[in-house]
Amino acid sequence: MSIAIRLEELGKKYRIRHENAPRYQSLRDTLAQRLRHPLQRLGPGAAREDFWALRGIHLDIEEGERIGLIGRNGAGKSTLLKLISRITPPSEGRILLKGRVGTLLEVGTGFHPELTGRENIFLNGAILGMKKNEIGRKFDEIVSFAEIEKFLEMPVKRYSSGMYMRLAFAVASHLDPDILLVDEVLAVGDYDFQKKCLSKMSDISASGRTIVFISHNLEAISTLTNKCLVLDRGEAQFYGPTGQGIQEYLRLVGSKERNYSPQKKQTSSGIIKVEVQTSEPNGIHRFGQPLEINILLAAQGPLEDANVSFQILNSLQQPVTHIWVFDSQIPMGRQPGHYQLNCRIPKCHLYMGKFTLTVHFSERFGKKNVQKIIDICPFEIVMHGLHREFNWDPSACQYLEDAEWNIKKINS
Repeated sequence: MSIAIRLEELGKKYRIRHENAPRYQSLRDTLAQRLRHPLQRLGPGAAREDFWALRGIHLDIEEGERIGLIGRNGAGKSTLLKLISRITPPSEGRILLKGRVGTLLEVGTGFHPELTGRENIFLNGAILGMKKNEIGRKFDEIVSFAEIEKFLEMPVKRYSSGMYMRLAFAVASHLDPDILLVDEVLAVGDYDFQKKCLSKMSDISASGRTIVFISHNLEAISTLTNKCLVLDRGEAQFYGPTGQGIQEYLRLVGSKERNYSPQKKQTSSGIIKVEVQTSEPNGIHRFGQPLEINILLAAQGPLEDANVSFQILNSLQQPVTHIWVFDSQIPMGRQPGHYQLNCRIPKCHLYMGKFTLTVHFSERFGKKNVQKIIDICPFEIVMHGLHREFNWDPSACQYLEDAEWNIKKINS
């Protein structure tokens, strides 16, 4: 199989200017400065620093491959796509491309704002080297896919970001590019349109064309791509099978404070540590795997009928489930000391998304609420690698339940 994209020691450098003086100077100060230092540049002094957004990227992408480009914010993903699409030139190295390149980067790239939707479709096709009659054959399909029939004769500068993105994707994907570059602008659209876009990209890859796709949605990366390039701070950390690439990305994800401990020393009875043990590093948990929550309780004196519980809350801070333990079930705090509580959820059925804990500690005798710790120990449930006949939908539910099905045919 021949090479569609070749990157040879590719690098992109930007020069950052650091101001050493206030931006504003009076005319008197400026003239006095020039008289004292006639050879010095006017204006505030500035130090310059070279920043490499990308460096040393060297790889070959074969025709028909589906490449996922993943990494933390600022890793250089969008910069790499801009280099490949010739929007910006490299500072070093070179790029070799085979065939026509369709690009869908940030909203606003590739369209002329004063032209109508119709005119921009033909303009983009001409840029790709297509003849007018070739574009005409695809025209109705593009308009139908973008769902902008009523706005076709309107200048695109008046489009909403969603309309703009829909038309941009429709043009980029339908005008027969040999290479399709897609940044995570799909986040602009609604869920139904995102599904339609992913389905279209699957069709493109099935036809033997090459796709390079940026996304933070690991499920989309897992479903759509067969290889991953993992970037970190402008350098390639991994290039290979998607499953291994996702694991490398999870390892590199910046670790936010994921365990709780009070900032001040505990002088009364209370919770002094909470931690969530996830199946993957950095607070990432794979659906269906055991999830453990550890709570360290300090009893400064005898506790009467201690009760510890926690809620798991979704990204909207809505409680999804509530789990508790009472002293009557497992004795705790009856004598001064420290008590380690371990809660194990054998198969975590939380649906994909981001979650936190809110922990409660009370003494039931006397109805005394001792402590409530809100919004701690963030973790994320992922579902990549779990295959089914349709895509995972982050808005479908909050958890999945085990169920048994029995189907039999009833003769009519």
